[in-house]
Amino acid sequence: MAQSTSFFVLVALLAFAPICFSFKSNNGYLYPQYYYKSCPKAQEIVKSVVAKAVAKEARMAASLLRLHFHDCFVKGCDASLLLDSRGSIVTEKRSNPNRNSARGFDVIDEIKSALEKECPQTVSCADILALAARDSTVLAGGPNWEVPLGRRDSRSASLSGSNNDIPAPNNTFNTILTKFKRQGLDLVDLVALSGSHTIGNSRCTSFRQRLYNQSGNSQPDSTLDESYAAQLRNRCPRSGGDQNLFSLDFVSPTKFDNSYFKNLLASKGLLNSDQVLATKSQASLALVKRYAENNALFFEQFAKSMVKMGNISPSTGSRGEIRKNCRRINSS
Repeated sequence: MAQSTSFFVLVALLAFAPICFSFKSNNGYLYPQYYYKSCPKAQEIVKSVVAKAVAKEARMAASLLRLHFHDCFVKGCDASLLLDSRGSIVTEKRSNPNRNSARGFDVIDEIKSALEKECPQTVSCADILALAARDSTVLAGGPNWEVPLGRRDSRSASLSGSNNDIPAPNNTFNTILTKFKRQGLDLVDLVALSGSHTIGNSRCTSFRQRLYNQSGNSQPDSTLDESYAAQLRNRCPRSGGDQNLFSLDFVSPTKFDNSYFKNLLASKGLLNSDQVLATKSQASLALVKRYAENNALFFEQFAKSMVKMGNISPSTGSRGEIRKNCRRINSS
């Protein structure tokens, strides 16, 4: 009986192998076991450094998760975001979505340094970002998933791509959905991945227009709960205080859960790009309701969508390089 059970378990695992354990890219496969032989302690090292950083500052979990998003939406998941300006490279860190807000680069540097000591020029910075995003999610109480690996690092960056391709807090619903579809992601991915805003903070400057001048008529956003808006105005005035931080999910700001979706249904989404999921599309509203009612369903879809996002145009095979330092290409 035990042998029979083991057989069926094995058959089930093999049946799901193409989905769970590998992901086809344009130039090869990404799969979780990629470093098993070349750097067997790779995932353990990443998790250790991330755990230390998050224990020191809970907010870091959201910051590291955000880096993976902002990397993948520009030229694919290739660590282009990590490059500093040098020679012909103009860093993406200066773009509107990243300037004064993208953080966690020192944690990525620490991970890379540890990996270079363990197995020199083996683990890519792009894979570090993908692993750090997963580990941050888990540490915040969110879902776990196997991260397909084998990405290589870009030798270039795109400031214009960072400015144009990453969804902005004041974008319309259709603009956001278009930016997701451009990356091969659909409406389900959009709603599920937006759920990452269950942790982390946003600056006053990112949502001020909702409080005072949403449509250019000097009126607040009518889809924002009035009592919540009044609380926000206390620390986000008409002018000044641009860098003041606010929890994206005021109910459980450091816990990865589905309260973000419950907030949207209560008209208490912080960003315009959050609230439009519940006000501008019946299809997205239906998903918001489903995830608000079922945390397990949200977790399941978030994990699937993260794997899908992590497969946006990865460099594999002979394309790109494995950087020694995540902030600069090897030839510089």
